[in-house]
Amino acid sequence: MMRVRSVLYAIWYYGVTAGLAILYIPLLALPRGALRGGIHFWARALIWGMRVIGGVRLEVRGLQNIPHGACLIAAKHQSMFDIVPAFAYLPDALFVMKKELMRIPVFGWHNLKHRSIVVDRGGEAKAMRKLIADARDRFKEPRQLLIFPEGTRRPPGAEPAYKPGVAGMYRELDTPCVPVATNTGLHVSTSGVAKSSGVVVYEFLEPIPAGLKRADFMRLLQERIETASNALLKEPALE
Repeated sequence: MMRVRSVLYAIWYYGVTAGLAILYIPLLALPRGALRGGIHFWARALIWGMRVIGGVRLEVRGLQNIPHGACLIAAKHQSMFDIVPAFAYLPDALFVMKKELMRIPVFGWHNLKHRSIVVDRGGEAKAMRKLIADARDRFKEPRQLLIFPEGTRRPPGAEPAYKPGVAGMYRELDTPCVPVATNTGLHVSTSGVAKSSGVVVYEFLEPIPAGLKRADFMRLLQERIETASNALLKEPALE
């Protein structure tokens, strides 16, 4: 039964994503706020499908911890689904994407309009400089930049592997950073489809203020994310 649910949710995910992308083409001629509303709807539709079709309910905690101005959102990353709550619940989220994805018709157009940050991940230092410059530009508005400090998806309970790039962004952007804990990997696969029924939690933690020293920031970021994420793994199963 779970396998059938997973397949049906995958059909829902790709169908909703492709269908709305086409329907949203006229929004490209309107102010960006119109597309922002459309992205909120897309994310909520995927969360609805995950619950009704996939049997996985999302619980979001700590919304009161999101600052009113621009900030970094540094999240634990266990599944492709981790992107979805950010676009459903943050006021004006954006993320970093590979430049190759911008070549995809319609998808690339929407991301250009949404002002996503595009980088060449093979460029290393040059890519980081561009990322910071683009983030400064986007932060002229009160936007929230979603990043994954470990750089890739990791299974629940895996040994943490935080990359130093997040500390460089935090320093250069001089902005608060909101850690995010999650346990999505318990019930959602790395590819973002349901693998077992249950409840997953996406928790915005207390913001880390701007201006800390690099070592202090990295220690605090990892400590908050790992402590909270590990606690979520130990919570009694919710329904």
